[in-house]
Amino acid sequence: METDKNSKDIVSRYRRYLKLEKGYSVNTLDAYMRDVDKLFRYLAVEQVDVLDVKLEDLEHFAAFISDLGIGPRSLARILSGVRQFYRFLVIDGYLEVDPTELLESPKQPDHLPEVLSTAEVDLLEQAIDLSKWEGHRNRAIIEVLFSCGLRVSELTNLKLSNLYIEEQYIRVMGKGSKERLVPISPRALDELNYWFANRNVMKIKPGEEDYVFLNRRGQHLTRTMILIMIKRYAVEAGIKKTISPHTLRHSFATSLLEGGADLRAIQAMLGHESIGTTEIYTHIDTSTLRQEILEHHPRNIQYNERQQMDLLPDRKSVV
Repeated sequence: METDKNSKDIVSRYRRYLKLEKGYSVNTLDAYMRDVDKLFRYLAVEQVDVLDVKLEDLEHFAAFISDLGIGPRSLARILSGVRQFYRFLVIDGYLEVDPTELLESPKQPDHLPEVLSTAEVDLLEQAIDLSKWEGHRNRAIIEVLFSCGLRVSELTNLKLSNLYIEEQYIRVMGKGSKERLVPISPRALDELNYWFANRNVMKIKPGEEDYVFLNRRGQHLTRTMILIMIKRYAVEAGIKKTISPHTLRHSFATSLLEGGADLRAIQAMLGHESIGTTEIYTHIDTSTLRQEILEHHPRNIQYNERQQMDLLPDRKSVV
């Protein structure tokens, strides 16, 4: 308990330091505080006190962030925030030695993995001709990839029996037959319902009835079909980046991380641990997972804002 109190005191003093002594803007200050929050959450799970951190702990933290699928550029920015925090601890007399002094930034590859902003995902979806047979299907595919962070193989194998519409979850079979539950956003569910209106009148081949996404012949899609489709829409939308279905998964993770979501929640949703192990439930339960994605994914933030606007009374009717 004393450690918690000390940590809160340190964080409070650090915020004051950034605001008053460094003179940072609100946005910059918040970004630095989010970096510290990520570190504190990780250390809490590892049961390491912030003042007892060694270089090895920070290297493990960096590896953990990288394993989430976060690119070198984003990781370098997070580590920059961690270095700033430990410099403050030395300046303020909490520590004598800065453990980040020998912490290396990730090497920037020649070609950084691409990430799409929410606005670019919108452009991708707007390039889809909804009057065509496959229009609503393709829009649902892009929305599910971006809102749920699925691998393309997980999407092509997604079954109707894996959808829990009322609970707003999907059950995903990932690498190595590892199973996990992923929250699905209201926006993604809306797009699926539009597609189901077309799917329900299709002639489906025997044995393919349970697959969510089908081609014109009533068979489930292949990974190549989805890759070609996404690349075509990127060209039509005027997006110059080299993208693939995995770009949407990477964008999902980056959006959540930059939005301040819990690190373990992102890890669980990306499928780096089995939903069957007790380890996930040690750190985070399914209701917390859902809360994390609803609060921190930009798509859900937009959806909630629109819902609130719809609930506002019409100004003309207010006397």
